[in-house]
Amino acid sequence: MGEVKVVGAIPSPYCYRIEWALKHKGITYEYVEEDLRNKSPLLLEYNPVYKKVPVLLHGGNPVTESLVILEYIDETWKEKPILPEDPYERAMARFWAKFADEKCLFSIITAFLSQGKEQEQAIESSLEALKTLDAELEGKKFFGGETIGLVDIVAGWIPHWLPAYEEVAGIKLFDAHRFPSLDEWAKNFNEVLVIKENLPPRDKMMTVYHGMRKNMVSSAASK
Repeated sequence: MGEVKVVGAIPSPYCYRIEWALKHKGITYEYVEEDLRNKSPLLLEYNPVYKKVPVLLHGGNPVTESLVILEYIDETWKEKPILPEDPYERAMARFWAKFADEKCLFSIITAFLSQGKEQEQAIESSLEALKTLDAELEGKKFFGGETIGLVDIVAGWIPHWLPAYEEVAGIKLFDAHRFPSLDEWAKNFNEVLVIKENLPPRDKMMTVYHGMRKNMVSSAASK
């Protein structure tokens, strides 16, 4: 099927989801770490439009944007599918994956990197998005049923990355009593072997995120 490489950067949750999907399917790949402060010729060659990670290289052909990559992986390697076979269920999985990314994660990252009124608005939006995800999970082990799928992989930043964002920004978003279904899902998700064995080191996360927030807050203050 051709050589597989993942160009990524620790501790990006967008990159880890690609590795989780490949490991879930048992696909051997080479990981290439990218320095986003000094972008390599490889990254600029294979993702000239967005110039960001992750990039999947398969047989020398680049695929970019994490949701697109996940679908490509599922269509290329049929074993242990992460998308349902039924067309309607596939459409619903795509919908919730997009919601988890564009509504939930975007709002939380905004809350993490902002302050004042902007942060307050982002926190409100984040809580509403988490509430919606919690309702969707009610009565389920995973978003798609009994095994992890596309939505779980896309939302997989919640158990490990969200606490880091909260700690660095000094905010509190996730609460087990407020989001009981999400809390139970997070416990189940973290027990999946390919997830448990493939998480970024927390000290690396905290160093990177402290630096990101400091730079963003300093930049905002200087305007």
